[in-house]
Amino acid sequence: MYAYIIRRLLMIIPVLFGVSVVIFFTLRVIPGDVAQTILGTSATEESLAALRNKFGLNMPLYEQYFTWMSGVLVGDFGVSMRTGAEILPEILSRFAITFELTILAAFISWIIAIPLGIIAGVKRNTKTDFSVRIISLLGVSVPNFALATILILVLSLSFNYSPPVGYVGFFEDPVKNLQILFLPAFVLGTGMAGAVMRMTRSSILEILRQDFIRTVRAKGVRERVVIFNHAFKNALIPILTIIGMQIGVLLGGTVIIEQIFSLPGLGQMVLTGINQRDFTVVQGAILFIAFVFVLINLLVDLLYSYLDPRISYK
Repeated sequence: MYAYIIRRLLMIIPVLFGVSVVIFFTLRVIPGDVAQTILGTSATEESLAALRNKFGLNMPLYEQYFTWMSGVLVGDFGVSMRTGAEILPEILSRFAITFELTILAAFISWIIAIPLGIIAGVKRNTKTDFSVRIISLLGVSVPNFALATILILVLSLSFNYSPPVGYVGFFEDPVKNLQILFLPAFVLGTGMAGAVMRMTRSSILEILRQDFIRTVRAKGVRERVVIFNHAFKNALIPILTIIGMQIGVLLGGTVIIEQIFSLPGLGQMVLTGINQRDFTVVQGAILFIAFVFVLINLLVDLLYSYLDPRISYK
């Protein structure tokens, strides 16, 4: 197990290297002068030259990349081209908000998707099954930003309720914190719930066809025990796989939702950096998200062996 963990941790290096190359050079091919965009059209040539020299924008691209990566390797993500503030502390503070939103969205999706997926699998080809499949299809199909806009309009016009603006930390005021995050988490969770619901249903259906389930039923075991103690436990691995992938997607997919609900998370930081052409902010934030995504996948793989002792990492 330890050898496997070390191998997987070493695999993070080429993955993050690939991500860094793609994001760095993709940003550099965007048309326009970065210095001109940041300082505005009224900036003098001297100020433009000073900004280019400060951030190395006048160097060849490969030199800019290696300068940036040499800093990242020692924990220095650079400073913002706009504010001059260090990027890593800002990433960590904003990531706490995005991570809390992601976990709450994932929890909402689980309590909706897993019970409905199990019911649909057990009651295959019934009205209940068809209803669950329609719900899951809607969850997968409706874009998060569209659902968020519709919910805000319905709540404000029909119920005279507007989502709270701003952010309050959980330890400062837990009730206010959950009031702020519940609606955006629900919007994000519905999309994840659709995918988890479909996977839960298909996994349950596959396990219920297995010989050991027929054997358990032949012994007179109660159906509830058959479903939850035998079928669901053995169906967890593909469900866990899709959950791990969806959590990673949520971490990078909160950009629009955080903007709609005015949450100062990592997604809003990336969107603001893109709009302001603050390349160092965008590079650092996306690289950090990729790092967390890889760690989540590693954690999911390690959970496989806990759920199924037959899985070995030797």
